[in-house]
Amino acid sequence: MRIVVLAGGIGGARFLRGLKKAAPDADITVIGNTGDDIHLFGLKVCPDLDTVMYTLGGGINEEQGWGREDESFRVKEELAAYGAGPSWFGLGDRDFATHIVRTQMLDAGYPLSAVTEALCARWQPGVKLIPMTDDRVETHVAVEVDGERKAVHFQEYWVRLRASVPAEAVVPVGAEQSKPAPGVLEAIAEADVVLFPPSNPVVSVGTILAVPGIREAIAEAGVPVVGLSPIVGDAPVRGMADKVLAAVGVESTAAAVAAHYGSGLLDGWLVDTVDAGAVERVQADGIRCRAVPLMMTDEDAAAAMAREALALAEEVRGA
Repeated sequence: MRIVVLAGGIGGARFLRGLKKAAPDADITVIGNTGDDIHLFGLKVCPDLDTVMYTLGGGINEEQGWGREDESFRVKEELAAYGAGPSWFGLGDRDFATHIVRTQMLDAGYPLSAVTEALCARWQPGVKLIPMTDDRVETHVAVEVDGERKAVHFQEYWVRLRASVPAEAVVPVGAEQSKPAPGVLEAIAEADVVLFPPSNPVVSVGTILAVPGIREAIAEAGVPVVGLSPIVGDAPVRGMADKVLAAVGVESTAAAVAAHYGSGLLDGWLVDTVDAGAVERVQADGIRCRAVPLMMTDEDAAAAMAREALALAEEVRGA
């Protein structure tokens, strides 16, 4: 079975770990979000790609869900001593090494997709990880801070501001001019199923879909497309997805997120058992829906979620 997964950071990475356990013989291609990418200290940082790579490769900090395990922060401390910013984004010493290698390769002329493949050669994640694009795309958020309306990088909104002010607009800057990275459209065309994990529907999966050609390729692939709700009981399972959902006019409910993706894209949608009341509404929109446990409390729970998604895909295929 050939599975394509559109993945953001922590939620996507942990779902992928469960998917690998649920379908150990599957050929899995992960299209990773690069809208969170940021340049810091002269280095190219790809948070979502690295979170997937570290999680599946066994090097993630399990407690926080991002960054490296057994990390130290000597370089960060020295940079702070020099007054070099930003101080709000913490890169660990082990993590710095990844960004240094990536930046060196990019400066040498290699595209991000080739660089990601080279980095994965060390981590052996057990999936083919492809960035959504080799072009520069950065998600920016329009906010009002101290009476001043301005646009900030998504990382600044999420990490420094902690989404403490309303997001007035979310814009994937550069997306309209970008094109899918080599292998992205081919993987979609050859897939047996496409999955949307419980990643942020606006700044993770939504940003991937903003790259011209990707949404269209999925809609035209003729294979089941199944998503898992990141909203449980009208609140995000993790993070602050409700803040960016509000910016695009979408309620923070499982049914509303399904409608946001739309029946022209989604064939199936899984909601948590606490949201079983949303099943009828989702199905009225033309999307097959089931209520199952969606809390990734551990790897076994994530694997059970993945099995439910694949079972719903087969149900859609047989309809």
